[in-house]
Amino acid sequence: MGKRNILLLGAGGVSHVAAHKLAQNNDLFGDIYLASRSLENCEQILESIERKKNYKNTSKKIQIRQIDALNIPEMVKLMKDLKISITVNLVSVFCNMSILEACIETGSAYIDTAIHEEPNKVCEDPPWYANYEWKRKDRCQDKCITAILGAGFDPGVVNAYVAYAKRHFFDDIDTIDIMDVNAGNHGRYFSTNFDPEINFREFVKVWTWIDRQWVCKPIHSEKKVYDFPVVGKQTIYLTGHDEIHSLSKNIDANSIRFWMGFSDHYINCFNVLKNIGLLSEKPVRTAEGVEVVPLKVVKACLPDPKTLAPYYRGKTCIGDLIVGTKDGHRKEFLIYSVCDHRFCYEEVESQAISYTAGTPVIAAAILIAKGDWDVKKMVNVEELVPDPYLDLLKDMGISTETMTI
Repeated sequence: MGKRNILLLGAGGVSHVAAHKLAQNNDLFGDIYLASRSLENCEQILESIERKKNYKNTSKKIQIRQIDALNIPEMVKLMKDLKISITVNLVSVFCNMSILEACIETGSAYIDTAIHEEPNKVCEDPPWYANYEWKRKDRCQDKCITAILGAGFDPGVVNAYVAYAKRHFFDDIDTIDIMDVNAGNHGRYFSTNFDPEINFREFVKVWTWIDRQWVCKPIHSEKKVYDFPVVGKQTIYLTGHDEIHSLSKNIDANSIRFWMGFSDHYINCFNVLKNIGLLSEKPVRTAEGVEVVPLKVVKACLPDPKTLAPYYRGKTCIGDLIVGTKDGHRKEFLIYSVCDHRFCYEEVESQAISYTAGTPVIAAAILIAKGDWDVKKMVNVEELVPDPYLDLLKDMGISTETMTI
């Protein structure tokens, strides 16, 4: 069997990193394509790859195509014409179902980094995967389609961390606290690190898994200070997040929570925007009769996350604090990764938030291409053997550290 052709969809900050990682590993694939609605954005990514001299095989360049990822017939035609057998979805989460449908129809493996959302629905009832992706599980299995859901960092690597800890360090797990802090500074007054529209839609209400049931709490109503490796003491807030929705089903644990770090300044800006209605996804009409969506206006006013990279300094720390038992004794264990913004920019002209999301998804694609993760069914990352994933990530720039507390 020849090497498999791969299609990378999207040309944002995470796709920028993913394309660099594909270039660095282009000997492992057949033809590599980058597709987006914006050919200009694709061209900018390819220019960056050339600047950094990141093609492993310099005679085998990434090719670009223009595509509307919501148009299923157009997607199917493109994938058939290019003989695509692995598709990496890094466009808006609003497109997940159309891309997955195209993969099921053409036989391509599918990888994404976040749960599907509908533009007019925010924070639906949990578990979120059951609303969309998991409804296609039987069809994927019937057609032997490998579909790996949530294969970025969180979700993704943090799910692999749980599987790794369960496999090597615990007999039973009581609590899982996933913690994500960005201790970097980009110098702008206010910005999100990835798509503002998707970012703010997360912060409507908190769905969390406590004592084996779903609990809904107000956003930013619970916080604590945790002393992280390398980046030190950081304030983190209980937040709803994608990975809880699969881990609650696939991992036998009493409580699973997600915590994200925010500065006081971020919280103040967020509260002002929220309290005056600018984070609403519902259309409003201006005095001039123009219909606008407030959240989209805020997105248009904020910096494009890609533009933050040259100015970022500092580090991120993301990991899982897991409490359980081993050989009859209580065990508290931290498994985590630290990433440096400046290192990321020097390697791929990106900041660490995009780097930690874009690198793992290509690691997953490599494992599919090699056969290790080509499981011919739909899975979340914690259902897969984590060791080859974490080993490969170390070679690709994301190392894993562990400590018993």
